[in-house]
Formats: sequence, structure tokens, C-alpha cells
Amino acid sequence: MGMQNFLLKKMLRTKGVPEAQIDMFVSMIEKNPELFQKIAKEVEEKVKSGMSQTDAGLQVMKKYEEELKKLV
Repeated sequence: MGMQNFLLKKMLRTKGVPEAQIDMFVSMIEKNPELFQKIAKEVEEKVKSGMSQTDAGLQVMKKYEEELKKLV
């Protein structure tokens, strides 16, 4: 597991995400890191334009829902 995954797991734990979900999330990212980079970039852009982190995340995740389902 790379440093990036370690940091991601640590961040998710501090947000109270259950361990099983964290592992699933990390394995999804490992399967398609490009998709998650795209999602992170779009979330960041929405936050910069004044949207809350949560709303931006939900909106972008919904946009990529089909691709995300394929990774589970």
C-alpha cells in the first residue's frame, strides 16, 4: 500500500468512516486512480466556486455513479 493510500485511510478514519468502507474505497481507487483524480479535481473546482465540500462531493459522485458502480 502506497503512502497516498495510507494518508487516505487516515483521513477517512478521522471522519468516522467504518473500516470496511475504507478498504472498499481504497480498492476502488486502486482499480481506477484516474477516475478518482478527475473526481477530486471537479470537487475542488466546485468548492472554489463557493459550494460546500459535502455538496460538491455528492454532486460529483452522482455524476460518476455508473463508473463507480463498476469498481465495487
